[in-house]
Amino acid sequence: MEELVIRDADVVDGSGEPSYRADVVVDGGRIVSIVKEAAAAGCQRPKARRELDAEGLVLSPGFVDMHAHSDLALLRDPDHSAKAAQGVTLEVIGQDGLSYAPVDDRTLGEVRRAIAGWNGPGDDIDFDWRSVGEYLDRLDRGIAVNAAYLIPQGTVRALAVGWENREATPEELDRMRQLVAEGMEQGAVGMSSGLTYTPGMYAQDAELTELCRVVASYGGYYCPHHRSYGAGALEAYREMVALTREADCSLHLAHATMNFGVNKGRAPELLSLLDEALAAGADISLDTYPYTPGCTTLAAMLPSWANEGGPEAALERLADEETAERIRHDLEVTGSDGCHGVPIEWNTIEISGVGDPALAEFVGHTVQESADLRGEAPWVTARGLLLADRLAPTILQHVGHEENVRAIMRHRVHTGGSDGILQGAKPHPRAYGTFPHYLGHYVRELGVLSLEECVAHLTARPAARLRLPDRGLVREGYVADLVLFDPATVAAGSSFAEPRTLPTGIPYVLVDGRFVIEDGRRTDVLAGRAVRGTPPT
Repeated sequence: MEELVIRDADVVDGSGEPSYRADVVVDGGRIVSIVKEAAAAGCQRPKARRELDAEGLVLSPGFVDMHAHSDLALLRDPDHSAKAAQGVTLEVIGQDGLSYAPVDDRTLGEVRRAIAGWNGPGDDIDFDWRSVGEYLDRLDRGIAVNAAYLIPQGTVRALAVGWENREATPEELDRMRQLVAEGMEQGAVGMSSGLTYTPGMYAQDAELTELCRVVASYGGYYCPHHRSYGAGALEAYREMVALTREADCSLHLAHATMNFGVNKGRAPELLSLLDEALAAGADISLDTYPYTPGCTTLAAMLPSWANEGGPEAALERLADEETAERIRHDLEVTGSDGCHGVPIEWNTIEISGVGDPALAEFVGHTVQESADLRGEAPWVTARGLLLADRLAPTILQHVGHEENVRAIMRHRVHTGGSDGILQGAKPHPRAYGTFPHYLGHYVRELGVLSLEECVAHLTARPAARLRLPDRGLVREGYVADLVLFDPATVAAGSSFAEPRTLPTGIPYVLVDGRFVIEDGRRTDVLAGRAVRGTPPT
C-alpha cells in the first residue's frame, strides 16, 4: 500500500491551466497517481497508509526560490523555517557572484569577510570543502529544503586573478574557464555575477562572454546582478542581453527591478527590451521579489575603486582622511557605481543588521536619522559604522516603485526570488514572506495575477529554467515536492516592523514526499539535498 493519499485537494498544478479537484497519491518520494474528481465520479478511491483531508486547500508544486542567500544558513540552521514555512522546496544559491566554492584557503577567508553581511562570518561552520562538488556533497548530508548552486564568477575571479581592478591575462582567463567547467561538471546549474560587487565587477564583457560560453556548453544559464539598477539600468540590461546572445547562453536576470527616482514608471521600457530580444530568439527569464525596498550591505554602496584589493584594503582607505573624503564625494556628489550611479540619499539607507552587537543602536534607523541624533553629517556616521563593524552592516534601501514591481511580475518570463538575506536583527521581510506575499497580497487582494498564473511563475517556470524534468508540476512520476495552502488565508506574517514572523495559511509542505511542515509546524525532517545540473547529452 502506498504511503500517502491527499484527498479532495484543489490542484493548481503549475501549468497555468485551471485547477481541478483530485486525490493525489505519494509513495517513495514521487507522485504515483492522480485521480481527478474521484468523489464525484463515484469511482474506487485510492487508499494509502496515511490519508490527508485537503478539503478547502490548494495543492501545488513546491515553490522555487530563484534567488536565495542561504549558502550557510542551510548548514547552520536545520530548522530553516524562514523558507520551509513559505512552501519553498528548492532554493538557488551561489548568487551575485560571491559564494564559498570554488575556493582555496586564501580566497575562502577573503570571501567570508566580503559577504559576512549576507551570511554571517561563518565562525560556526566547518568549511570542510573547497570545490563545488564538495560543497554539494556537504548539502547532501541533509538540509531542510533542496538547493541548486550557481558558480560565483566573482569568487572564480578572486581565485584566478585576485581582487585587483585589471584585465585578466590569457593564462588567468584559461584558469577561470577551467574552474567554471569543473563547477558545471560537478553539478552547478549555471554561473552568477555581481557586477556592482568586487572583484566580479572588474571583468569586462569579453571575459564574461568567454565564461558564458563554457556555461552554455553544459546547458547552464548566466544569472547576473548587472552593472546598474539605477542611472544606467536599461543600458545594463541591454548589455547582458547582448553578451549572452554573443555567447549563445541562456540568461536569467537577477532581482530584475527598476529602482531609484530616475526609473520611476520605466518598467515598460525594460519589458519592451526583453520582448524584442525574446522575439529574436533569446532565451531569457528573470526573478523579482514583491516589495519595493532593496537589501544589500552598506559597503556595497562604496565606489568600486574603494573596494579594490578586498575587504582589508577597503578598511584602510576608509581609515585614511583624504581617501575617505574622495569616497564621500563619489557617494554624495558624483554617484558611486556601488550605488548604481545615483548620488546616495542617506534617508533611504536603513541599517538592518550589524556584526557587533554593541552597535545594535543603529539597527532600524536610517543613516540620516542616526546622524541627526549625533549632530553629525551622515557620511561621518556611515564611515564610522563601516570601520567599527568592519564592513559587516546590512541595509534596506528604500528606492523602489510599486508600479514597476507590478508590471514586471506580470511578464511571461517572470519567476519568484526572495533575494532573502537572513542575517541581521531586522532583515528584509522578503526573506520570510516572499511567496505567501505573492499569493495573499498580489493574487487574492489585488488580483495582479490569477492564482494559476502565480503558481506557474513560482513552480514550473523556474523548474524549466533549471532544466529539471521531474519537478515544478503536479504530475504522475514527478518528485513529491508539494505545498498545501489555504487560498483564503495565505499571507506573509513578516513585515518591516516584525520581519521574522512566519506566514499563515500554509499548513503542509512536503520535500521528497516527506512532511517538513505539518499542521503548520516544522518537523525534524531533513529531506533536502543538492539538486545537480545535468549536462546535455
